Amino acid sequence: WTTTLRLTQPSQRSVLKLQESFSIPDKDICFYCSFLTVSVCTQGRSKSSSLCFSDGKSRIDYILVYRKSSSQSEKREIFERNIRAEGLYMEKEASLTNSDVIFLKLHAPWDVLCRYAELMNIRIEKNKGPLMEKRINKFRGWLPRKPMKLNDTLPDLEENESFTAPFSRSRIHHFIIHNKDTFFNNATRSRIVHHILQRVKYEEGKNKMGLNRLLSNNSYEAAFPLHEGSYHSKNSIRTHGAENHRHLLYECWAWWGVWYKYQPLDLIRRYFGEKIGLYFAWLGWYTGMLFPAALVGLLVFLYGVFTLEHCQVSKEICQATDIIMCPICDQYCPYLRLSDSCIYAKVTHLFDNGATVFFAVFMAVWATVFLEFWKRRRAVLAYDWDLIDWEEEEDEVRPQFEAKYSKKERMNPISGKPEPYQAFTDKYSRLIVSTSGIFFMILVVIAAVFGIVIYRVITVSTFAAFGWALIRNNSQVATTGTAVCINFCIIMLLNLYEKVALLLTNLEQPRTESEWENSFTLKMFLFQFVNLNSSTFYIAFFLGRFTGRPGAYLRLINRWKLEECHPSGCLIDLCMQMGIIMVLKQTWNNFMELGYPLIQNWWTRRRLRREHGQNAKASFPQWERDYHLQPMNAYGLFDEYLEMILQFGFTTIFVAAFPLAPLLALLNNIIEIRLDAYKFVTQWRRPLPSQAKDIGIWYGILEGIGILSVITNAFVIAVTSDFIPRLVYAYKYGPCAGQGRAGEGCMMGYVNASLSVFRVSDFERRSQYRDYREPPDSAEPYSYTLQFWHVLAARLAFIIVFEHMVFAIKTLIAYLIPDLPKDLRDRMRREKYLIQEMMYEAELERLQKEKNEKKKKDRAHHKEWP
Repeated sequence: WTTTLRLTQPSQRSVLKLQESFSIPDKDICFYCSFLTVSVCTQGRSKSSSLCFSDGKSRIDYILVYRKSSSQSEKREIFERNIRAEGLYMEKEASLTNSDVIFLKLHAPWDVLCRYAELMNIRIEKNKGPLMEKRINKFRGWLPRKPMKLNDTLPDLEENESFTAPFSRSRIHHFIIHNKDTFFNNATRSRIVHHILQRVKYEEGKNKMGLNRLLSNNSYEAAFPLHEGSYHSKNSIRTHGAENHRHLLYECWAWWGVWYKYQPLDLIRRYFGEKIGLYFAWLGWYTGMLFPAALVGLLVFLYGVFTLEHCQVSKEICQATDIIMCPICDQYCPYLRLSDSCIYAKVTHLFDNGATVFFAVFMAVWATVFLEFWKRRRAVLAYDWDLIDWEEEEDEVRPQFEAKYSKKERMNPISGKPEPYQAFTDKYSRLIVSTSGIFFMILVVIAAVFGIVIYRVITVSTFAAFGWALIRNNSQVATTGTAVCINFCIIMLLNLYEKVALLLTNLEQPRTESEWENSFTLKMFLFQFVNLNSSTFYIAFFLGRFTGRPGAYLRLINRWKLEECHPSGCLIDLCMQMGIIMVLKQTWNNFMELGYPLIQNWWTRRRLRREHGQNAKASFPQWERDYHLQPMNAYGLFDEYLEMILQFGFTTIFVAAFPLAPLLALLNNIIEIRLDAYKFVTQWRRPLPSQAKDIGIWYGILEGIGILSVITNAFVIAVTSDFIPRLVYAYKYGPCAGQGRAGEGCMMGYVNASLSVFRVSDFERRSQYRDYREPPDSAEPYSYTLQFWHVLAARLAFIIVFEHMVFAIKTLIAYLIPDLPKDLRDRMRREKYLIQEMMYEAELERLQKEKNEKKKKDRAHHKEWP
């Protein structure tokens, strides 16, 4: 093994302490500090020329793109003059495909990097990690290989185990610097240059600064760091090695052939930054945690399959040829026999069976375990990536806020400097207007759901009179299926919420960028969540609940009878809604994420081939090739997180009605990881590497969804499914009443007991419907029976007991699982102790060396005395 200490001349004492701590033999200790990466500009390869200035030495750290025909040339000239004043090197080059496009290449020299690395508190790596863990890994190397693990022979898959310390020019003697060009890696160099560009002025004035403002007013067309070359090579990576980190990422991550392997998170973090690395770490963790949820959901479904033949309820429905059900609509709908619902009763049993309650409790606990263990996983990553002590610098005031409220200032209590001030009345009046806009858009969604309800009410009669017998005999299912498809189209159309959310967020005038991002995220999530789930909530809790009874139906606009549930129950409608929406939504998202940029990039390549020849693109420099890729969307990882959070809601909120939801989510996410990887590596320009220590506001949203899922699943089991009515019948009214047991034999006669009778005088016949009402010849005809009140009381009691029990289990689990693993706490304490000891020893070594040199000089001076 090798432990890397980026300290000069460690003392014998520190070596002995390391040996004593980890039992390391002398021959296995090696102190060195050179980075594994080598400057591409000094390799002498022809391929590297597109990553450097024309001198072949200065590496390109950032690219700005503008058009000569732009009207903002004066601002651009001032901006570039101030860039030179900051010490950055610049070089301009015209595009090979369009002479109007100019590329401005930027390079940060060593002194600028050191100055801003200290200012930005960038940490430099030293030795980290208990070596006993490496011994264990060495022992594991003798065991059979895991097929999901990446090939250890591939270079640079993991970071060196190393300590870190904030960079300081005054203590630069603590770090061994063999090569100044590679001391700061590419991601750090790009981040430093971007930091400078965000603070360079383009006009005189307090708020006349920053690259973002110049991008918004079209002074510059694009700004991005370069990819490290091509992502593919003619030579095999195993025989010739990786051409660059992008090529390595493609071969071990973004290529479809490695879909079953773990993600190289350290390499992702090194190339794209900690923020994107954390997203893929979270996505991988979520996907891995879906395996047990999908397995249990599949077992619940299979339990329904294997117990189908023994289900007494479905048997009675299939054998009820003499029970005539009331028509489901006013016109065209005929009287049906209950046995006609045999197939739907069997399908319902697959999802609504004895294991449903267990699965609902399991998924509530699963959501808590997932979040609690993610906190532990995040802590380990934050430690490994040296983010434990990292804090975001204080948010800067947004230029829009500063421009709006620059006339009124007050003293900042933290910095002691004057800053723009927004009055209390102005702030909350804007907040009220924004909140009103949110509620208005929610009402638009509810209106769309109401339109779907009207469609279902009208269409069921149309399908009942349809000429095709298959549609006519299954009019209610056909209505549900078409309504779901129309609802999906409406969901896609209402995705214009993004512009409304952007307008309302800007109307609020948030003070800082983080406040703006949090406000926009909450609005978009609320809009999308209501848009996606409103119809599902209607089917789960309102469909068939307020229709009235035969002879006294509640009607829509005094004309159309409200839609009723299928004779086999409403759960089949909820299953269809969730299954269709989930599959269509995930398919559409995957197409838009990868298909759209693929088509755009293909069209660009086709145009370039037509104008410049078949092999023109291969001869373009890297900045030209990257410019023709698609830029990362304006909101960063927002779309990626939103898609997964909405899927998490589908997986947990109504999972009691659709146990296969975790399985569908798992299959989608296995594809999603590689789609996102392929998109980031091959189809998008390289995003600016940025730091983050967690997933931000999304964690709070996940916790909120977990709480909501407990409530909704309790209501689904109690209200939507027939679990409670069956339980009440088995213990109170069935053949086993009073015996304290409930089995399939205790359910004999349940179907007949759950139906009420209605006399149709005109036809001199009786029909039945799903309800608990007195018969027409009783003292109080059509009034609720005692069984109805027993079922209602049991439903309310179940909801209260279920929620309290599950919330108690969730709280207990959250308490028992610490946020920080014990071994990580010990490692952090040990690291702090070793760092203090090493810094102390290094300082003593330096002072002793200076003292010895001084003595030598004094002796030499003595000898020269005549």
